[in-house]
Amino acid sequence: MVPRVLHVAQPVEGGVAVAVEQVAADQRARGWQVAVACPGTGSLPVALLRRGVPHLVWPARRAPGLRTVAEIRSLRRIVDLARPDVLHLHSSKASLAGRLAVRGAVPTLVSPHGWSWLAGGPVLATAARAWERHGARWTDLCVCVGPGEAGLAVEAAIPGALAVVRNGVDLTRYRPAGPAARRAARAALALGPDDPVAVCVGRVCRQKGQDVAVRAWPAVRAAVPGARLVLVGERHDTVGPAEAGIAAVGEVGDVRTWLAAADVVVLPSRWEGLSLALLEALATGRPVVASRVPGLADAVGEGTGALVPPEDEAALASAVVARLHDPRRRVAEGAAAAAHARDFDLRHALDHLAAVTAAAASSGARSTDLRRTTGVDDRGPSAVRAAGW
Repeated sequence: MVPRVLHVAQPVEGGVAVAVEQVAADQRARGWQVAVACPGTGSLPVALLRRGVPHLVWPARRAPGLRTVAEIRSLRRIVDLARPDVLHLHSSKASLAGRLAVRGAVPTLVSPHGWSWLAGGPVLATAARAWERHGARWTDLCVCVGPGEAGLAVEAAIPGALAVVRNGVDLTRYRPAGPAARRAARAALALGPDDPVAVCVGRVCRQKGQDVAVRAWPAVRAAVPGARLVLVGERHDTVGPAEAGIAAVGEVGDVRTWLAAADVVVLPSRWEGLSLALLEALATGRPVVASRVPGLADAVGEGTGALVPPEDEAALASAVVARLHDPRRRVAEGAAAAAHARDFDLRHALDHLAAVTAAAASSGARSTDLRRTTGVDDRGPSAVRAAGW
């Protein structure tokens, strides 16, 4: 049997978008019938077009709100027309809408990519955990991207089956950058060959914690004069007043040049699923200074850098300074990082997820006629038929 898999994604930027693109393209290359339902904006639709993966436009905002009921109905129509063997829901918004849309009528995989209750205050967190416990009845398998994410599900008493399929990094694309590559990258970016440079990669938002790095930077520069912090990523939030030695370059087409130019990569996130930016930094052979949170602590191996308490700018500054002051330590940790990255080979991750998905597809056919199971009678978007489904 050739599996028919419909991935549903919101957000359409950042690490989740990259992961969905990689998985969908891989499954299509295996000869499966694959499509992705997601909004028509952002980087994901462009990537799907480039990869030859059918894109079904699902107009949905990132956060729940007044439009959520309409978004659920729209997704229900897409699923009814696509008739997948497996529905794979990525991140909290898609997981909310998808499970309410099909309510167990289709074998359903859920990938949290970072649990939603980590993003809000106590009231929202309590509601999010309660929803996940309720929604588990319509989840065949929760596919966690790292052991930390799975551990949080157990702590929150989320029922149902869990599998850990770790995120991976393309080791043919991200390779150790030696001294020559570092010099070339710095020349291309107008950085001096001896400038002390830390790079922080990720959407500029509260989750990624760039504000912590910004607050830490005066202490870093006091100890390492001329030290530079470069924020690489699309800006969603402000990170505080401008400080000397800090540059925000926005979203870039290829982050590898900035990683190659870095002395150290800083990842001060407040929460993560399993950070792709971290894996890319490791594969490039750069020491990392990261928050000790699930999704970062899962992947920072022995001798590859430092883990510091989240939101602790003093500890962050101290760890960065220690590496900027010690070139030999940077070289040793960078070599260890590149070796450790081999444990996160994307090919192995994709093989593992394909096996999990194929098992779900063969676990038993169900009625996917949602007009019959939910009372909806709307033929919906013609894009499903146009995509060959």
